[in-house]
Amino acid sequence: MQNPKAVEVLKKYWGYAAFRSMQEDIIQSVLEGNDTLALLPTGGGKSICFQVPALMKEGVCLVVSPLIALMKDQVEQLKRRQIPAAAIYSGMTLREIDILLDNAAHGAYKFLYISPERLKTELFLARAEKMNISLLAIDEAHCISQWGYDFRPPYLEISEFRQLHPDVTCLALTATATEQVKQDIQEKLLFKDAKVYQKSFARDNLSYSVRKVENKEAKLFEILSKIPGTSVVYARNRRTTMDLAVLLQKNGFDADYYHAGLPQTERSAKQDAWIKGHTRIIVATNAFGMGIDKADVRTVIHWEMPDNLEAYYQEAGRAGRDERKAFAVALYHPQDFIEMEKKVHLAHPEIAYLKKLYQSLANYYKIAIGSGELQSYPFNIKAFCEQAKLEAFEVFHGLKILEQEGFIQLNEHFYRPSGLHINLDYKELYSYEIANERFERILKSLLRIYGGELYQQVVFINEYEIGKIAELNEKQVFTQLTYLDKEGVLDYSPRSDQPQLTFLQARHDANRLPLNEKTLKERKENKLNKLKSVHQYAENDQYCRTLSLLQYFGEDKNEVCGVCDICIKNKRTHPDYKDIEKQIIAQLLKSPMNYRELARNIQQFSEDKVIEALRAMDETGLITMDRSGVVTII
Repeated sequence: MQNPKAVEVLKKYWGYAAFRSMQEDIIQSVLEGNDTLALLPTGGGKSICFQVPALMKEGVCLVVSPLIALMKDQVEQLKRRQIPAAAIYSGMTLREIDILLDNAAHGAYKFLYISPERLKTELFLARAEKMNISLLAIDEAHCISQWGYDFRPPYLEISEFRQLHPDVTCLALTATATEQVKQDIQEKLLFKDAKVYQKSFARDNLSYSVRKVENKEAKLFEILSKIPGTSVVYARNRRTTMDLAVLLQKNGFDADYYHAGLPQTERSAKQDAWIKGHTRIIVATNAFGMGIDKADVRTVIHWEMPDNLEAYYQEAGRAGRDERKAFAVALYHPQDFIEMEKKVHLAHPEIAYLKKLYQSLANYYKIAIGSGELQSYPFNIKAFCEQAKLEAFEVFHGLKILEQEGFIQLNEHFYRPSGLHINLDYKELYSYEIANERFERILKSLLRIYGGELYQQVVFINEYEIGKIAELNEKQVFTQLTYLDKEGVLDYSPRSDQPQLTFLQARHDANRLPLNEKTLKERKENKLNKLKSVHQYAENDQYCRTLSLLQYFGEDKNEVCGVCDICIKNKRTHPDYKDIEKQIIAQLLKSPMNYRELARNIQQFSEDKVIEALRAMDETGLITMDRSGVVTII
């Protein structure tokens, strides 16, 4: 049953006249006060499921998310729609957080995005008591389950927060979850009388294929030559993204690369060029794609497969969001899985090594036992490894384990713009200007660009823009703002574009570091089992790819997709297919023609059967079909 008020909100802020499949059911469940688990595939419109009901209720919606880039993107999108929103993330100063929470407690925002570790801080808990919380939305909810593919221990703290606010409805959202993970999410979030909504994981327009090849480069060129349109090529490491992009460029393809190690401005420029269609192919690590809204991706190609099917499904699912035909192709060589298994073992180091790494971090930042909780530091892995005399590869994976155990957080692609807040009131600031004439231009420029909001909260600023108005260069702007910060006139935090390492807990004695050895062992076995599932998916040459994925996610469906490589192969072995194929080739050798004309010329078979054969021939590269339906033999 349609909720007219929900549709009204959707139309007012998003301009849509109707909801997508299942969105309205989820929204209605939330409005009725039910704890709700929503499973919608990548690109299925999860954010609207909490944003619409939150706009219909009084108070602020708390959105828990582990992804800084996604938080920032959604906050900016909401602001563009004139919806007040803010985010708290690692790297912000305590003063900035304090001001923002104060504003949230006074009802300044409809949405407040936070990382899960913030939920347990004394500062946040104290302010949350004063907030009118309308809804608790948990994004990437699979992170709460240690049996998922991306377990994050801080998510376990959400249950404690729920106990403090038992009347607040909770909506958990994720794109992928097995049956075991779905149960785990509901238990860990203390769901009562839960409603579960799951959209089918099947994608009718998406053709899954796996290619076992000796020469990946040749197959990559073949796919990109055969299938026009935008493409993402996923690779496992940064070096490979660069090498592949250069290789593609040398062979006449319009390609670029993207990874989390690039400076923020360069990442944004590359991403924008691809989104706007100026770059056809982006070769990227899995840092690319999360939260990016581009519907017309025709191919997603995996140069190397991920080590779990959840990640593969999410990444492959970025193709064909416009519901037109799209292709997800995975390339592999048998040696790939041998290397991947080795990496799983290397990624789970011994307990003694983890304790040594933790002690080295404490030494590097000079953090005393019992201190450093929620403090963030710039992190340069090369400088750290040189000082600690440790190997970078082992350090990287050790840090990941310490992160999973909830001791630290490492944001590899952190970017924080400069922030500023004026501490004085209007009269005091005017008096300061009169007494300190050399700062008059910069202070007046700040107020001219950013207005009175600077008195209420921390505002992100641009030193170059300020300099243009104040007739100062960027260095002069930085120097003057730094001085004014020391004087107490304002709080100024210069921009940062370095990875940030945050100590989530007060520093432990490394010898007594409370690592859960049993869980770490189980998690390693879980990773190996997930890798085994990927290997089985790749080696399978009999069973429909879509059904294989649906079975993995616990979805019971028997009808084959008809468009994956296995289904196409099975069609081609049918006696009717061979007869139709011969007749199609005979017709096309005379001249190209429209597919409907072809079907009429082959009278002993139904039009549906001929069109199905044409699709199979197109998949295998025997023919091409243009937008007007004209078929040409290759």
